[in-house]
Amino acid sequence: MSNFTLEWVISNEDAGKDIKTFLSKEHISRRALTDIKFAGGYISVNGKEQNVRYFLNEGEKLEIAFPPEPVNPHLKQEHIQLDIFYEDRDIIVINKPPYMSTIPSREHPSGSVANALAYYNEHHGSMKAAVHIATRLDRNTSGLLLVAKHRHAHHLFGLQQGESKIHRAYEGIAAGRFENKNAEIDAPIGRKQTSIIEREVREDGKRAVTFYEVKKQLKGAVLVKLKLETGRTHQIRVHLSHIGHPLLGDELYGGPMESIKRQALHCSELAFLHPLTRKEMFFKAPLPQDMRMLLKELDIVDKGK
Repeated sequence: MSNFTLEWVISNEDAGKDIKTFLSKEHISRRALTDIKFAGGYISVNGKEQNVRYFLNEGEKLEIAFPPEPVNPHLKQEHIQLDIFYEDRDIIVINKPPYMSTIPSREHPSGSVANALAYYNEHHGSMKAAVHIATRLDRNTSGLLLVAKHRHAHHLFGLQQGESKIHRAYEGIAAGRFENKNAEIDAPIGRKQTSIIEREVREDGKRAVTFYEVKKQLKGAVLVKLKLETGRTHQIRVHLSHIGHPLLGDELYGGPMESIKRQALHCSELAFLHPLTRKEMFFKAPLPQDMRMLLKELDIVDKGK
């Protein structure tokens, strides 16, 4: 099992700093430093092992190696085909189909993206690492998922999420006709007291903001693009239901069930900074077949054909 390593050549700007200060600037967490010290990693300068109190000189090569990550022994490996949009040493972007959980649950203990990734990491990955899913989708929501391939990338994605630098856009098919073509829904969301699953708009909930743009008016429904300022559980589903336009197929939140048997919601766009290279990354996934077919049917009805 190989170690994940990072390397830097020390610049004039960073000369004179101790290793601990330099690594803090590079967002190496305290937990990571503890693991490096006690769990099988190392820190070296020009090939010689050093501790974090060492003062760096310009031109020196600093290398850190993270200890091998233990895999979750309770996460069953399953050979399930994944639609991988992009992959490099640090990240994977996956286009998740509907009816597939992101992680196992009591109701659905197998067949999840995490189960598939556990197998993939073991048999095809460069490192036998734990599964680090950075963004999640509901089981019946399709679309783009962001996965970190090691703990440090996951930590960096967590920092981006805290600064709202991971952006997702969704396409949904909602009931009715919207009065406004573009609008903001700002309504706090909390857990419904009578349910362990369902959420609702409530005064004591957490702030939740959703932006929508009507893309196409159909017969009795609308194709709408949605963006999130916050990331509450079921946020889009709750907000659309709250304004009287639940997603088609969303039984939990009052959506019509005649034309599709799952919420008509798809994460179509994903944008973020690569956690290590800092390159701007953007991905766009087309609507899945069931939503394309639904749009076609509604469009035909709207045209009176």
